[in-house]
Amino acid sequence: MVDWVDDQLDRAEEDYAIKAVILKVDSPGGEVLASDRIYERIRRFQEDSGKPVIASMGGLAASGGYYVSAPCRWIVAHPLTITGSIGVIMHGYNYRDLMDKVGVAPNVFKSGRFKDMLSGEKKPEEISQEERALVQDMVDTTFLRFKEVIRDGRSWAASQDGEAVRSLSEQWEQYADGRILSGEQAWELGLVDELGDMDRAFERAKSLAGLTDAKLVAYEQPFSFSSLFRIQSAVPGNAQIKLDLGLDVPGLEAGRLYFISSTYVQ
Repeated sequence: MVDWVDDQLDRAEEDYAIKAVILKVDSPGGEVLASDRIYERIRRFQEDSGKPVIASMGGLAASGGYYVSAPCRWIVAHPLTITGSIGVIMHGYNYRDLMDKVGVAPNVFKSGRFKDMLSGEKKPEEISQEERALVQDMVDTTFLRFKEVIRDGRSWAASQDGEAVRSLSEQWEQYADGRILSGEQAWELGLVDELGDMDRAFERAKSLAGLTDAKLVAYEQPFSFSSLFRIQSAVPGNAQIKLDLGLDVPGLEAGRLYFISSTYVQ
């Protein structure tokens, strides 16, 4: 997915006829690294090309879905869009009790005392406070990056000429606790600039590009959602994507950091 977004933005940057990009976001989020790479690519595209990217949020643009929207010059959300869920999660599964019931015992050989700290073979009471602190520190550090991305993205958009974006409210970090927000709530907090749909995003793109008339062109490509953000998923092989970050998430891989809405955590 990251490579595909990169390729499409390369096309948009090289095509003189393309004056702005609308990024349609319909996603609960995904793996941290993938989200950050897309964020950086959008930021770099706007700086190098001078062409604005307008995020158009669909029904769901939460956590990583908001993360990749943050660097955009303008963010449009429907009043009923589910967004927010600003936070980081790492999932793990413990199956030691099940192993004990069937008479399976682990034999562990390790190079250091923390090498198996995320192993599902360890009993919960065997996980030391030091191990828990190490994992929590990683989550907290990544969360600080998320908030930095939001502040930097909104600050950069505000520094651009033309229409002024909404400023982040002084209370926005109080809502960065993993809770989901409606598009209207996000607008009130300054996390989005405008309420509307794709048509509204198109009108805003024309305005930011200094155009009175334009044609909307969608890049399409057959795409399997199984590779999106490296989260496993099963969809028909003929699914297509239109600069779209949508996916259906059945589960998370243990031991990975994710920007993902709590409504999709199983």
